[in-house]
Amino acid sequence: MKNNVQLITYIDRLTGADTQSLTNLLNEQLSDLFSGVHLLPFYYPIDGSDAGFDPIDHTQVDSRLGNWDDIKELGKNHELMADLIVNHMSAQSEEFKDVLKNGRKSPFWELFLTKEKVFPNGLNTTQQEKIYRPRPGSCFTHFSLPNNESADFWTTFTDNQIDIDVTSEIGKAYLKRILTTFSENNIKMIRLDAAGYALKKAGTSCFMLDETFEFIDELSSIANKLGIETLVEIHSYYQTQIEIAKRVDRVYDFALPPLVLHSIFSQNFTALAKWLDISPRNCITVLDTHDGIGIIDVGPMNGKAGLLDDVEIDNLVETIHFNSAGESKKATGAAASNVDIYQVNCTYYDALGQNDFDYLVARAIQFFSPGIPQVYYAGLLAEGNDITLLSKTNVGRDINRPYLNNERIEQALNKPYTKAIISLIKLRNNTEAFNGEFTVSSNVSTLEMKWQKDDDSTTLIVDLADRHAQIEIIENNSTRIISLNMLLNLS
Repeated sequence: MKNNVQLITYIDRLTGADTQSLTNLLNEQLSDLFSGVHLLPFYYPIDGSDAGFDPIDHTQVDSRLGNWDDIKELGKNHELMADLIVNHMSAQSEEFKDVLKNGRKSPFWELFLTKEKVFPNGLNTTQQEKIYRPRPGSCFTHFSLPNNESADFWTTFTDNQIDIDVTSEIGKAYLKRILTTFSENNIKMIRLDAAGYALKKAGTSCFMLDETFEFIDELSSIANKLGIETLVEIHSYYQTQIEIAKRVDRVYDFALPPLVLHSIFSQNFTALAKWLDISPRNCITVLDTHDGIGIIDVGPMNGKAGLLDDVEIDNLVETIHFNSAGESKKATGAAASNVDIYQVNCTYYDALGQNDFDYLVARAIQFFSPGIPQVYYAGLLAEGNDITLLSKTNVGRDINRPYLNNERIEQALNKPYTKAIISLIKLRNNTEAFNGEFTVSSNVSTLEMKWQKDDDSTTLIVDLADRHAQIEIIENNSTRIISLNMLLNLS
């Protein structure tokens, strides 16, 4: 994977059209910006109950977006990442419908995970309380079967997402078939979606078990042999992320987004500098994604101190709600149908009160942080909260999943902020020092992030008290200074 900036996007929500339209956009208006693209689910169907994360057929491109040939064409000039939805598949899939029709006689019965498989002697209260839940409510859904039988199937997320038994032979074959299809169609990296929930064991939390690591190792080995790198997507305690990073190709730096917000809100870089000093170097950095802004990644857990304490987290969340004029509150928790206990649903731009300077500083910090940066399509174009879409779907995450078109893209590309971030992307891609060694230091309201390779260096200096930020680049015995304030004013 190249050490350059990548794009995260839905095909249809960015272009308003299909894969060919995305290819054209990346080769024209956004040419020479992104070395890679994380294509959010493009499988059939893209408009299920969870925006493609509940595939009926994981190996079929939704025909409204094109076909695998179109994906291969896009992959000729960009390293492509796709989601391997490890934990579940749609209740509308042919496989699960066959289970509902034929019950235990179905050839696909072993593909899906039932309560009785994990708890053959029944689930008692103590065992149930140990199960880690990403959302309130039961992790099982009751389904009727033929001959007056029934079964409780694991549904970790929604009742339309039926958990797979990844330990079964048919489950392993299912995942390998997807990986083979990916490798044949220019997919170079996979994001292991919800991998932390894939293994369940009685008497445990059923989340990130020792067996889960073994499963990820085995799946990553299969992928690597097919020429595919793996990225593990897990929201958890920050020390857990450090340990996970030692065992996988790449992890997300999910602590970065809330820590950057906290730093800007409080004018205090102490917590962020501490994290950047110990954060995994084999990571993908983000500020925003198709999901919400994670909170669990910086908080305390099970009596262990977090990067932020409970008061700081409360202030962080309330400031997001205030900056977004309460819109994030309408999209988060019980206010929306997809209740997340660990995220705040809001665009990053609105979380910062649509302040262009703060937002550009946040992006500069991301680009200077260890790891490969990914920029979400709505964040690239400084899109605000899509309250209209949220009101229509009542799906909290839709507040940050807008549907755009060419006219809206052209308008966004002319924003001062968008021109400024494009300049930052080009700087990040073309400065050799980013392939060197990283150091960080802070003095409460000031932050200095430096990359050094031989005699070349690049340094980001941010002073939140004076509201000033600049980048110093030393190359070929020549020094140049780029002021973020001026970058916005001159763009």
